[in-house]
Amino acid sequence: MILLFFFVFCFLSQTQSKPILSVSSETLSKSGDSVLIQWSGVDSPSKLDWLGLYSPPNSTHDNFIGYKFLSSSPTWESGSGSISLPLTNLRSNYSFRIFRWTESEVNKKHHDHDHNPIPGTKHFLAESERVGFEPGRGPEQIHLAVTGREGEMRVMFVAEDPEERQVRYGEKEGEWRGDVAVARVGRYERKDLCHAPANESLGWRDPGWIFDAVMSGLKGRVKYYYQVGSESKGWSTTRSFVSWDTNSNEAIAFLFGDMGTATPYVTFTRTQEESISTMKWIQRDIEALGDNPSFVSHIGDISYARGYSWLWDEFFNLIEPVASKVPYHVCIGNHEYDWLSQPWRPEWSYATYASDGGGECGVPYSFRFNMPGNSSEPTGTHAPATRNLYYSFDMGPVHFVYMSTETNFLSGSNQYKFLKHDLESVNRTKTPFVVFQGHRPMYTTSYESRDAAMREKMIEHLEPLFVKNNVTLALWGHVHRYERFCPLKNYTCGSVGHKGEGWEPLPVHLVIGMAGQDRQPRWEPRRDHPNDPIYPQPKRSLYRSGEFGYTRLVANREKLILAFVGNHDGKAHDIVEILASGLVLNGDDGDSRKVCAVPKDQVVQQPFSSYVWVGSLLVLGGSIGYVLGFVSHARKQASSEKGWTSLKTEDT
Repeated sequence: MILLFFFVFCFLSQTQSKPILSVSSETLSKSGDSVLIQWSGVDSPSKLDWLGLYSPPNSTHDNFIGYKFLSSSPTWESGSGSISLPLTNLRSNYSFRIFRWTESEVNKKHHDHDHNPIPGTKHFLAESERVGFEPGRGPEQIHLAVTGREGEMRVMFVAEDPEERQVRYGEKEGEWRGDVAVARVGRYERKDLCHAPANESLGWRDPGWIFDAVMSGLKGRVKYYYQVGSESKGWSTTRSFVSWDTNSNEAIAFLFGDMGTATPYVTFTRTQEESISTMKWIQRDIEALGDNPSFVSHIGDISYARGYSWLWDEFFNLIEPVASKVPYHVCIGNHEYDWLSQPWRPEWSYATYASDGGGECGVPYSFRFNMPGNSSEPTGTHAPATRNLYYSFDMGPVHFVYMSTETNFLSGSNQYKFLKHDLESVNRTKTPFVVFQGHRPMYTTSYESRDAAMREKMIEHLEPLFVKNNVTLALWGHVHRYERFCPLKNYTCGSVGHKGEGWEPLPVHLVIGMAGQDRQPRWEPRRDHPNDPIYPQPKRSLYRSGEFGYTRLVANREKLILAFVGNHDGKAHDIVEILASGLVLNGDDGDSRKVCAVPKDQVVQQPFSSYVWVGSLLVLGGSIGYVLGFVSHARKQASSEKGWTSLKTEDT
């Protein structure tokens, strides 16, 4: 009897000591809703014990999408704790698992992109119930784009199945009056991708079904309400946008590169926490616009998924509050495309085009976006052709042009022919300003030796087109900094005629890859790294900064203004003004290097509308006093700033 009691006691003790893992809710309403994960009974807890996120729930232990250490809970040392996580709808359920991981098992050679050892899964402790999302809530990942045709707006979204979906829209919320468009649907498969991790079980997740519809018959500069979905599967919440007016005298845009996305967990590749701030400030700006149309331009290195497909879902969830309200335009970067066997990889580019795309070879990019025009290039593999490579459109007085720096742009190529014809065909009476955009920069003062040969090819083949056709601005990403150059040709600053001398209109080049990715080149040494190389700021570089942020463009038919807005305070830290003639008012090669402020006597004499002037230079809701204060602040910063934000190693 005593022996039996002993065995029962041991059994109950073992049962009670087994860790328990539970969730606060098994059903969430929409992406971004949080679940509380709780655990108890973890014996002798260690700082390396971790919680894994799995979707679908039947994934093997090694194929988690992310993790959090249990030690992030303040009560972890008691063997109990909780972690709250917002979840993105991946169209399959989630489950959570906890593991014991000891220091002796850490394999420093088996690490993620950020050089963190990947947690071990040898000692499984517990698994939670499954967590899913309510059906019938309508599609997600809604984003707009212009088609290049008058009276139209494209909307794309993702759903869990290919059943017919529509967009219904109208000038009054809830009153659709028969304005309905059926969406085309498509998807890509694992077999379409080029190599690991994109086409292996570690990186691949079902991308869902991608829908594409066009709202037509739109009046100019009118606010429209819309929903996407269907009666049987549910409709999205109502969204709105302001249609474009082809005869408008104003253009407003928010432009940047290299943003990426953030996740509430650690995953196999580096994510970009600053992307949250970038979207937050742009959303503020758009709300301040009221019923004035605008758009976003993201020039390459978009989600930084690098073959881990759920990061595309995280990205679209991040941008949806902005992208469902204004068009979101993109061009391709190395992290959407590059792989070692890509079809155009000339001998001089071997150091340039590597495997930065994580095996995606442009496929998710081509399916998830639909930009104007019909540019495409075959991949040379079983993968579908790469789309959205080069295109253009007008917004008010500005002609916007996009190129692909990852595919052939040399003289004689299809892309070169398009760019040449497009630039030569611009009606400068209708659109006096031309803004050219691509991913890898033609000019940069960062140490980026891999692209040196490519930059020379760009100067040889593309710069003559820029100069001949009076391109106003050339905007580039790839280098995770903000940098503005003087009006430039062949590394030489042109005269801007401020002292009465002769001048010619030359492009002002800017690097704007500062929206989120935090691996950036160093221009100044840190005290604890005195041997890091110093990259002096040459005369042609007028302003450069390691601050995260974006640029805001505002133009009418007389003047274009571009401002660099910093994420740390949401204020403008560099401003350049260019007249329709090409004259750069405050971007010369004089003593304004590093910070260029707006002269006081120009602040109150502009013909812009109330938003365009007050909203752009007064930082959307500021005051004249702020601008004058900004000028003073900028000058003070110029004299006192010795370096830039402390950053990590260079990675583009």
